[in-house]
Amino acid sequence: MEKDLTKLSEKAAWLSIGAYILLSAGKLAAGYFTHSKALTADGLNNSTDILASLAVLVGLKLSRKPADQDHPYGHRRAETIASLIASFIMTAVGIEVLVKAGQALINKQIHRPDWSAVWVSLVCAIIMYIVYRYNLYIAKKTNSQAVKAAAKDNLSDSLVSLGACIGIIGSQFQLPWLDPVTAFIVGGIICKTAWEIFQESTHTLTDGIDVNLLAQLHHSVAQVQGVKQIQRIKGRLHGNEILVDVDITVDPHLNVIESHMITEVIEEKLRNEFQIAHIQVHVEPDQNQRIAIKK
Repeated sequence: MEKDLTKLSEKAAWLSIGAYILLSAGKLAAGYFTHSKALTADGLNNSTDILASLAVLVGLKLSRKPADQDHPYGHRRAETIASLIASFIMTAVGIEVLVKAGQALINKQIHRPDWSAVWVSLVCAIIMYIVYRYNLYIAKKTNSQAVKAAAKDNLSDSLVSLGACIGIIGSQFQLPWLDPVTAFIVGGIICKTAWEIFQESTHTLTDGIDVNLLAQLHHSVAQVQGVKQIQRIKGRLHGNEILVDVDITVDPHLNVIESHMITEVIEEKLRNEFQIAHIQVHVEPDQNQRIAIKK
């Protein structure tokens, strides 16, 4: 099952790569012949998305490697590293687009694009939105952070192409400066998307986790019969898996088998409710009852 989900994630990455190769070639050619700065910027964005998608694909393949002596938890974080690399690539392109668009505005290198550029950008926006919807579906099904990052990039590209379309239309109505301005906005959107992916990736790599999820886990464990107190609950992401450590206190009169049964109930409950991959439950005797016994 796990292997099938990983292959499904790889299929999503291949879809993105194929779409970006087709669209980047079309946009760069159309941008050159129609003199559209916005369409050329969009094409450059898609060309770097090919590299970003390849990084995601490599990360997904590496994450499939089984645990070994050096990686007892497996290689799941490879896909998070792939997302981080993708954000670096996107940032470099975004800055390049911003610089070129800014130079065109300052040097007044403004041309009115041909109407055909409008249809190219509109069709590309629709194609990328379809790719986004598919990859978002796969990301939710596989809980893959890398595919989720790719889906975010797909949506950003769809909006960028739509923005380019609007800018090119505006340039046809005595507003030729709107095309390079749109290209500048495109660069800003690329950088913003890259920053969001960077934040999420670094948060995961530094063992960050959603505090709301921890609160839900705490509430779920507290409902298990036999749990006196939850001393500590920790969690971290490992690729598309969640690892959880829980310290609880139980009645000191319980024997080892009875205490162990409580931990099994907790593990099964968290797996069913939150699809937790690895759960470590540590049991301690409740201190309040120990003091009462001594008295």
